[in-house]
Amino acid sequence: MSSARSAHTFVAIDFETANRYPNSACAIGLVRVENRRIVAKREHLIRPPFRTFEFTSIHGITWEQVADAMTFGQLWPSIHAFVAGAQFLAAHNAPFDRGVLRACCAWYDVQPPDVPFACSCRLARRTWSLPRYNLATVASHLGIGLRHHDALSDAEACAGIILAGYANLELEA
Repeated sequence: MSSARSAHTFVAIDFETANRYPNSACAIGLVRVENRRIVAKREHLIRPPFRTFEFTSIHGITWEQVADAMTFGQLWPSIHAFVAGAQFLAAHNAPFDRGVLRACCAWYDVQPPDVPFACSCRLARRTWSLPRYNLATVASHLGIGLRHHDALSDAEACAGIILAGYANLELEA
């Protein structure tokens, strides 16, 4: 994995959160794409700052599963190295994942990456005529396998959507 900026280098990112607080990340999936090829994948459980889990019924993650995991602050050096050199980050519903990333960085007093985001949901709306644009519908349309609300699977699906619609890609600050 090269840390130099190269053409078509991006990282798809997906967070699962424990509760309604944006700094409550309990899982992260990361997929690095260089020159339109997936070159690396990472997935981590994260111990959020609070024990309150409201969304276990969605993603299946419990406090007991993350109690001994690293915090976002402890994982940050590894995450930061993984995204180094990326031209942009991508997420399906980018405002959510960008908000979680910023909130976690603020909570642990680390600087978030200074790169724009691409939203695979918005890209799908510009590219295909579908009945809905949620991750499951778009992934199914493109024949991308998905275990929805599994952070790595969601990030892989996002990367696949970005690659499939790359011609219509627009970056957001």
